[in-house]
Amino acid sequence: MPELALGRDFLPAYAKLQTRVQRAVIAAIAKFAEHTHAGLHLEKLTGARDPNVRTIRIDRFYRGVVLALGDERYALLNVLPHDDAIDFALSRRFTVNQTLGVLEMRDQAGIEEFARTEPVSTHGGLFDHVSAADFVRLGIDEDLVPLLRVITTDQQLKSLAGRLPETQLGTLNDLATGMTVAEVWAELADRVVSGVDTDDLLTAARRTPERIAFVSGPVELAAILAHPFDVWRTFLHPTQRDVAYRETYSGPALVTGSAGTGKTVTGLHRAVFLAERLPDGEKVLLTTFTRALANALTRQLYRLTADPAVRARIDVISVDKLAHDIVTRHSGKVSVAEREILDHLWETAAKAGPTYVNRAGQVTGVSAAFLRREWEQVVLAQQLTTLDEYLGTTRKGRGAALRATQRAQVWTAVDSVARELAKRRLRTHTQLADDAAAILRRSSARYRHVVVDEGQDLHPAQWRLLRALVPPGPNDMFLLADPHQRIYDSHVSLTQLGIEVRGRTRRLTVNYRTTHEILNLSVRVLSGDAATGLDGQEDTLRGYRSITRGGAPDLVAHPSRDDEHEALVERVGTWLDQGVEEHAIGVAARTGQLVRTISRILGEAHIPVADDKRGVDGVRVATMHQMKGLEFQCLAVVGLDAGILPAPNALTSAAEDPHAHRQDLQRERCLLFVALTRARDVLYLSHAGTPSPLLPAGR
Repeated sequence: MPELALGRDFLPAYAKLQTRVQRAVIAAIAKFAEHTHAGLHLEKLTGARDPNVRTIRIDRFYRGVVLALGDERYALLNVLPHDDAIDFALSRRFTVNQTLGVLEMRDQAGIEEFARTEPVSTHGGLFDHVSAADFVRLGIDEDLVPLLRVITTDQQLKSLAGRLPETQLGTLNDLATGMTVAEVWAELADRVVSGVDTDDLLTAARRTPERIAFVSGPVELAAILAHPFDVWRTFLHPTQRDVAYRETYSGPALVTGSAGTGKTVTGLHRAVFLAERLPDGEKVLLTTFTRALANALTRQLYRLTADPAVRARIDVISVDKLAHDIVTRHSGKVSVAEREILDHLWETAAKAGPTYVNRAGQVTGVSAAFLRREWEQVVLAQQLTTLDEYLGTTRKGRGAALRATQRAQVWTAVDSVARELAKRRLRTHTQLADDAAAILRRSSARYRHVVVDEGQDLHPAQWRLLRALVPPGPNDMFLLADPHQRIYDSHVSLTQLGIEVRGRTRRLTVNYRTTHEILNLSVRVLSGDAATGLDGQEDTLRGYRSITRGGAPDLVAHPSRDDEHEALVERVGTWLDQGVEEHAIGVAARTGQLVRTISRILGEAHIPVADDKRGVDGVRVATMHQMKGLEFQCLAVVGLDAGILPAPNALTSAAEDPHAHRQDLQRERCLLFVALTRARDVLYLSHAGTPSPLLPAGR
């Protein structure tokens, strides 16, 4: 009986199709299950670069591209308009990597065009230091070696993106950045397969789940096609798979990588991998910074595994809720201080608090924001309990130095807030994290493994809790973080917290989510400065790249907010008319007020808006902070005005603390970077009036 697998590119293509075309695709797939694929006009094409490529008729205007894998197995690679499908089928060639044994796709027509148009240079080539034998040993197809000898610049190599197989292009990028053959081989060593049969496409396809998904039957197929965008997000690519499915890490492991490199999906796979090997009664903790992110992880986990036993061994819960639950079970009811109460206490402390002479020679007081951050980033971070401890501690990253008399005044102000909270029997989430850690240190650890997503935004107290939750040992902690997406104040050294990741850090550099055009705009939002990672090392964006191409982001200026909102309704409506799933559309804004207004306006236009509290699905409208960890096929980022971004209340005055002001401004840049990189295929930006200064010039 013939079996039809699904190619990675098919799912996002299917998600974009109009409903009538999707129904025709389902009917075509059903004919395979009924062993009637002869009626599909499964056609070979004259002039195709690959004799195993076929096309099938979907309807009058669309065709599917199919790869014959052998033994009556076929992979549906893509569904495209008729002429595009023919061009795709004629130009692609599928091969088996002789080193890794995986199935690879290349744009053979594009490679031939490159070879015809690129002149042979008499200057040194980019790969002169690599022999032909080393190329082949590293998994580069032997017939590509003459082409590689022509390449002299990074730009030429970049132009081959989308033409060369992804794995081979990644190897070439590593070599081009200065890695030696031995270093690249070390990166590949765990993936090398012996005795590869380069004619066996079927075996190679089964080794390549990140490109080909074999469907067990009609029930699984129906679930996949019901939510193709979500399923697409659970695919792993070779580098990610190596990291997620490594049998053993000798201790805590840290995975870094900027937006779209697949850290979250890698963490999900790691959690499932570990849970599958646990006996009943032992558990994996999958945790992250906020409840919204934890809910998103839960949804993705359910897409990844249908095994109830595996699901039962994974607890998905935010760090704050985890701390609250531990303290509540131990000590009874706990009340968390609301933001409004905290703001009032810090304002009161600032008015009665310390003064200092600024650079202009004026006597001024410190702000409420300064006191709050001093408490969180210095006092709570280092668990300081006395004035003497505070006087003797370092304040790394906190800007201008404080003299001893000023420190004493700051301590008095900070301590007054802490005492008032205690008097009211209130705790902050940060305090609860340390409370929970102390409870755990007096009892036994609760988990066998801990997987942490978005670790760059966790406070030292939260890391102390996570360390206490799992006993030290192999595979104890699997951490995922990107300092370029740090949107809160926490700066952490894991080593100082007893979490040693040295020698077990892996870096992901390929953005699989966002197109080259969207990524280019997003990166330009950042200042270009290196960020400090959780391992204490500088983390740059060197080698960070996208392998997909698409349309340029669309930035539109409007004379008024009403005009901007009217255009947004039209844009979202167009995406829905094009067949984009409601939950695959996102709208981001800087403020909660804008979010509420946009939600109301979309609702009045009969566009469903997601509401998690009421269990309603729809277009996701959220603040930039709430977009963290999410991704969308189509995304609108609106309200990008000078008076809104950067948010005035998020910036320390430059006169009060220039260092803190620069930190705050960079955090706003990171927040915008996070928002923009939630887009996969389409990014729409808008503002009313003067644009934000954080938008890059020369867009």
